[in-house]
Amino acid sequence: MSTSSPEAVKKLLENMQTDLRSLSMECKKKFPPVKEAAESGIVKIKTIAARNSDILATLKENSSEVVQPFLMGCGTKEPKITQLCLAAIQRLMSHEVVSEAAAGNIINMLWQLMENGLEELKLLQTVLVLLTTNTVVHDQVLSKAIVLCFRLHFTKDNITNNTAAATVRQVVTVVFERMVAEDERFKDIVDQPPPVQGNTNRRSVSTLRPSAKDAYMLFQDLCQLVNADAPYWLVGMTEMTRTFGLELLESVLNDFPGVFLQHQEFSFLLKERVCPLVIKLFSPNIKFRQGNSSAASPAPVEKPYFPICMRLLRVVSVLIKHFYSLLVTECEIFLSLLVKFLDGEKPQWLRAVAVESVHRLCVQPHLLRSFCLSYDMKQHSTKVFRDIVNALGSFIQSLFIVLNTGNPAATNASTGGSGAQGAAQGGPGAGGQGGSLTTQAAFEYRGTWIPLMTVSVQGSAKATYLEMLDKVEPPSIPEGYAMSVAFSALLDLVRGITSMIERELAKEEEEAAVRREANPDQNTQPEPGAHLVWEEMVSTCWCGLLAALSLLLDASTDETATESILKAELTVAALCGRLGLVTPRDAFITAICKASLPPHYALTVLSSNTANLNNKAYSIQGQSVQIISSSSESHQQVVAVGQPLSVQPQGTVVLTAKNIQCMRTLLNLAHCHGAVLGTSWQLVLATLQHLVWILGLKPGVGGALKPGRAVEGPSTVLTTAVMTDLPVIANILSRLFESSQYLDDVSLHHLINALCSLSLEAVEMAYGTNKEPSLFAVAKLLETGLVNMDRIEILWRPLTGHLLEVCQHPNARMREWGAEAVTSLIKAGLAYKHNPPLAQNQRLQLLLLNPLKELSNVLHADIRQKQLESVLQILQSQGDSLGPGWPLVLGVIGAIRNDQGESLIRTAFQCLQLVVTDFLPTMPCACLQIVVDVAGSFGLQNQELNISLTSIGLLWNISDYFFQRGEAITQELEREEAVLQKHAQEKGEPLNRPFHPAPPFDCLWLCLYAKLGQLCVDPRPAVRKSAGQTMFSTIAAHGTLLQQSTWHIVVWKVLFHLLDCVRKSSTTADKEKIESGGGNILIHHSRDTAEKQWAETWVLTLAGVARIFNTRRYLLQQLGDFFKAWEVLLDHIQSAALSKNSEVSLAALKSFQEILQIATPVKDSAMPTDALAAMGVSPVLIDPLSAPGPGRPLLRSDSMLERLTSYNGAELQAPPPGEESALEDAALWWSAWNTWYRTGTDSTRPPSGGTGTDRPSFVPSQPFLTALVQIFPALYQHIKTGFSMEDLRKLGVILHGAVSIPISSDASPFILPSYTEAVLTSLQEAVLTALDVLQKAICVGPENLQVMYPAVFEQLLLFVEFSCKPPQYGKLETKHVANAKYNQAEWVALNYVPFAERSLEVVVDLYHKTACHKAVINEKVLQNIIKTLRMPLGLKYGCPSESTWKLAVSSLLKVLSTGLPVARQHASSGKFDTMWPELANAFEDFLFTKSTPPDNVSIQEFQKNEAIDVEVVQLISTEILPFAIFIPKDFVGQIMAMLNKGSIHSQSSSFTEAEVDVRMREEFSKVCFETLLQFSFSNKVSTPQEGYISRMALSVLLKRSQDVLRRYVDDERLSGRCPLPRQQVTEIIFVLKAISTLMDSLKKTQPENVDGTTWAQVIALYPTLVECITCSSSEVSSALKEAMGPFKDFMQPPVSRVQNGES
Repeated sequence: MSTSSPEAVKKLLENMQTDLRSLSMECKKKFPPVKEAAESGIVKIKTIAARNSDILATLKENSSEVVQPFLMGCGTKEPKITQLCLAAIQRLMSHEVVSEAAAGNIINMLWQLMENGLEELKLLQTVLVLLTTNTVVHDQVLSKAIVLCFRLHFTKDNITNNTAAATVRQVVTVVFERMVAEDERFKDIVDQPPPVQGNTNRRSVSTLRPSAKDAYMLFQDLCQLVNADAPYWLVGMTEMTRTFGLELLESVLNDFPGVFLQHQEFSFLLKERVCPLVIKLFSPNIKFRQGNSSAASPAPVEKPYFPICMRLLRVVSVLIKHFYSLLVTECEIFLSLLVKFLDGEKPQWLRAVAVESVHRLCVQPHLLRSFCLSYDMKQHSTKVFRDIVNALGSFIQSLFIVLNTGNPAATNASTGGSGAQGAAQGGPGAGGQGGSLTTQAAFEYRGTWIPLMTVSVQGSAKATYLEMLDKVEPPSIPEGYAMSVAFSALLDLVRGITSMIERELAKEEEEAAVRREANPDQNTQPEPGAHLVWEEMVSTCWCGLLAALSLLLDASTDETATESILKAELTVAALCGRLGLVTPRDAFITAICKASLPPHYALTVLSSNTANLNNKAYSIQGQSVQIISSSSESHQQVVAVGQPLSVQPQGTVVLTAKNIQCMRTLLNLAHCHGAVLGTSWQLVLATLQHLVWILGLKPGVGGALKPGRAVEGPSTVLTTAVMTDLPVIANILSRLFESSQYLDDVSLHHLINALCSLSLEAVEMAYGTNKEPSLFAVAKLLETGLVNMDRIEILWRPLTGHLLEVCQHPNARMREWGAEAVTSLIKAGLAYKHNPPLAQNQRLQLLLLNPLKELSNVLHADIRQKQLESVLQILQSQGDSLGPGWPLVLGVIGAIRNDQGESLIRTAFQCLQLVVTDFLPTMPCACLQIVVDVAGSFGLQNQELNISLTSIGLLWNISDYFFQRGEAITQELEREEAVLQKHAQEKGEPLNRPFHPAPPFDCLWLCLYAKLGQLCVDPRPAVRKSAGQTMFSTIAAHGTLLQQSTWHIVVWKVLFHLLDCVRKSSTTADKEKIESGGGNILIHHSRDTAEKQWAETWVLTLAGVARIFNTRRYLLQQLGDFFKAWEVLLDHIQSAALSKNSEVSLAALKSFQEILQIATPVKDSAMPTDALAAMGVSPVLIDPLSAPGPGRPLLRSDSMLERLTSYNGAELQAPPPGEESALEDAALWWSAWNTWYRTGTDSTRPPSGGTGTDRPSFVPSQPFLTALVQIFPALYQHIKTGFSMEDLRKLGVILHGAVSIPISSDASPFILPSYTEAVLTSLQEAVLTALDVLQKAICVGPENLQVMYPAVFEQLLLFVEFSCKPPQYGKLETKHVANAKYNQAEWVALNYVPFAERSLEVVVDLYHKTACHKAVINEKVLQNIIKTLRMPLGLKYGCPSESTWKLAVSSLLKVLSTGLPVARQHASSGKFDTMWPELANAFEDFLFTKSTPPDNVSIQEFQKNEAIDVEVVQLISTEILPFAIFIPKDFVGQIMAMLNKGSIHSQSSSFTEAEVDVRMREEFSKVCFETLLQFSFSNKVSTPQEGYISRMALSVLLKRSQDVLRRYVDDERLSGRCPLPRQQVTEIIFVLKAISTLMDSLKKTQPENVDGTTWAQVIALYPTLVECITCSSSEVSSALKEAMGPFKDFMQPPVSRVQNGES
């Protein structure tokens, strides 16, 4: 209930009345005046209560009167009464019913009581109530009240003193509170106070309001009192202590800073009074040096006095805290003093108190910031902030280094011997006496051990010694206390500054973001002021901080302390990073790094950094701060022993728990503050790399590290503690790099650069050693790349660029990881779901694939293997979406070299196979050409034959694909072509593309053909063969797709070019024999030299080209230069045909044959397939060299239509077979004929020079010649219309030459029939066929052709001669085939007999048909035939073969049977004149041959032969003699003589008796004789001519008979008793019979027919006959009887002549 409520007022009135009554009662006896006053007071109160509504106000007005009785009561000095009065007064005061006057009276009364020493506590209470309940006391009254309290403070009574002290404090507070309230009341009324005149007089107080004035006067006097001067206002002060004064000053300054800041008067006091005072009081402390006390005693005041010193520091703290802005200069002095107090020469307690003060500053970051702004950033000012920090650092160092000498307690405390001392003094946190020292948190450095105590809660400076206001003597400071405070101060300083700056930074960033949102276009930069301060703060303090923290970190033995230090270092480093202060950032990071590594660990990155730091001199008031090198090896738990990562082996190194702790901090730093690390990533990562190495962590899949065993050297030893930590560390490491995805681009680049340079070092180190390299950097590059896939573009180049370098490293493990990293990144990059997707971001895709291509430049096989494996994986996973990346991928697959080894090529080839089988449809068509090139390059590699062959298969598959997808590919390529064309035009360059003018799709084919063409001339025969087959198959299968113009390129650039190359290679190929083809593969003798292998290629190629000419003739013919091409092809065929290799030459002819079968378009399209057959060429001859089976039909399977319809569907009709094309065709065929002729001439020309012993350079083989000749019939079909005699002659030369060529002996068994069989060789067969075709053509041809008959005969007759006179081939010696088997001749002549005989049959046959032809008659063909036959006929038994002369005879007979009638017919023309003698000679030579029959001829044979002779005579008798009139006389004479000769047996002595009758050719003789006889008396002599023949015959006959008889008679006579030889007996019998026959004939003949001489000859026979009568043989006798019988007709009486004449 408030004091003004009615109830309270009522109560008050009652209480007052009660008090007054009590007073009146007490004073009744002793003090009547008091009693009266009391009673009148009661009346007064009652009156007031009755009359006034506002009782309290009225009471206050009358308070002097109301209070009076009580004051009087106090005046009695009676304790009881006094107490009662004071209580009553207090009640009035508490109801605020005391006026100013009353108050003054009360104070005076209290003063009297005080002077009398009465009721001191009650006095204090009353003053307090008076001053606190209202504000009526002012000015002098107030000062008197305050003095009263002061006076009571200095009484003898302790309780009173303390109560008074408390009251003074409260009263002072009240005075200032009033002022604050007053200001509050007046704050809205702005009144201009008159300006303060200078700082001179203190009477400027006149401007102040009442309460302010009181406060001012009070504060001024406090200063006076502390300064030991007389007060101005507090009149009546008797004594005063400085300590109390300082405390009061401190509390006013601390509690009411606003007063001093808002009022100039008060500010003036601060500057003019307080600061000089403080400085003055500090002087003994400043001058004092510990240890000076023993010098000549200076003034006693000189010694620092703890209570004052401590209070001064408190005041200074407050001044600095609150009035820093006013007292800039003064604070500078204070702070400098404070720094000095930390000096090692000051007393221990002073240093402790100073540290506490410094700590108080350290927890006020904003203050520190102001220092920095006001001092450190001003040019000529002390660097206060820096000094504070450095002083702290020096202080900490000094604790470790300087062992104090001074007061015994201090000395004792600082010798870090035992914690017992501290415990005895109750030092907080000193270790228990029995406890081991190391368990307590402590610092230990070079034998100095300093325990660590908990001194205050983090972030607050709770001082211990600054609060010891009751101590007079300096306390003894426990060991470690100063260190602990300094340590806390440092940590708080760091924490405060960093959190402050970071808060402000965050705020600034937020505002910037808001601004950006508001107007995004404007790029607002924050005002630089704030940044400058922050940077300055960090710049000035970092050296000192680092020095101190490093030392502490080194000395710390406690995990928590270590953690705090590390945290501090980390926050500073991070802050420096944020502010972009590189040097301090790096320095702090270096410190953490060094602490992570074993002591003295040689790590270049760090040492270079430390060197930089050590070059800076950090002087703190002349002392230089060294960064102390670490030395604390003791007191640390060793947790790991491992290998250092360095070039020189260094033994092992030890890791302690603290190292691991530092490592974790480092990880933490990198993890949380990676964005600001910038270039110091290098330090961090280098250190981590070394630690990872020492701990034996090795990279696993994806770059994450796993604990692995050390590979060499003494293996890493890890304690279980660390073992459990390792996975965690590894995990943090991975997370660290995962978190790189949150870094901004610049920071990420720093990270990548650092990793790269780290990796470069590792690379350098790994040179020249086979030691396991450090793969940390490579692994982490991989990890970083993998997590930053979403922005891979920005780091791809540096990342992969470096990894590619690693891939080239000689150390295999290093390389392997480099490759692993690159390939993993590429695979991940391609698999990542980019935005936009890769398909739409070609540039990125190419960027990702590029390193894959770069790997191709690495020479190490393992890397290439890895590269290709990853290509395979990429194809399997991303093959469908490679798009524009295909050229790169294909480039990689195709980057194979022969020096790479099989496995690589095999892997690359797998990739290619995959591409060809699966991905051709998905890749851009522009890449198809690359596919072709790549496949080609696999064909050309020489490491693995199978791959070369398979790749040729792939080319076939590719061509198939082209064929199937032709239209789509064409469209796409043409679109692309248009674009390229446009670009080229813009640049003004021609379009650069192989085979340019051709359409793009055709170019694709041309590239394919060109590749196959290269493969066709590969050094390996198998590859050539396969490529050749593929190439020709492709052209055959898909050639229809090509445009006409492209065919031109195919023919000239592909096919003919290939032929040229093959021809060149074949002619220059090596003839050395190749031994077996590796292993135990045997090479067939037909392929055992390079030359023979090339021959096969030549064969294939030529055949292929010829086939194309054959099948694509129509197409090619429209190209314009078909004739030229044809010529070139023929030239190739010719040069191949003339090759010395039989395989090639034969094949060339095969090709020749093939192109001859090209059907000329005939008007009658239904030309029968067997057109040639119709012309008499047997089908076998059309293509005898084709596969077994019937000849290939002429028209190829692809129908005309198909061939004529080009790819794009436009019908290209074959040109009408008009004059032009016929002419053109003729030209082609004549060109072919010329080639054939040249080939034939060259190949059949006999070798010249040399004796028979020299082996000829080359002799063409039989199959070759056969083929050559077999070509003629086909060729002739095309050229027959223009075939001339000259051509026929040429043909003859070749045919003759071909037939004359012998066979090499080793081939003879295959070609020659066994000698006994009379069979033609195929060559001979062919030659005859050729002539046959010719004669048939002549036969059906026009008249002008018939003149060729004689030439044909001539040719055939030449062949007939071979039967007796084999042809010579140059000067070559040939053995007869029969002997060849026994003595190995080199060359074997053929058995020409069958050939000659067949030729003869042909001649006969032909003559039979053509005997009447004019040409045949004119050219004396018959004579030639007879002339030719003369040879075999004459040789007869001398012929090489018996059949020959028999055939010759029969042929002669046949020819004559045809020819003689013709001869007779043309007798008058004289065209046959020369024939007759020839014929007569022939008969003569044959019938009376000079050769003797061989001895072994059987009788049957002999008889057969005789029968032949008989036949000849019969021919004469039937065909010649009857027509004697048409025949020249001398011829008939010759014939008669011959018959005559034949009819007389010729003696042959060699016959055995038994055979004589046979051998005598009785039959023959008989026929001759009969013929003679027959023609002797022809009854029907119609012409004199005929009679002449008879006479001639008769005279011959008679002459012959006369001879025989006479010889017989002689022989008989001579022989005596011996019988004559059988044949002679037979002969005589025959003659006798003939005579009897003759006699019969003469009888029958008309007498006028018989010549007189004949008669005479007949009669002349008679005597001879008579002589024969004596013969002994009965046979002869009976014959003689018959012969002599007819002579009776001559026995007439002689008639007289006269009589005769008369008659």
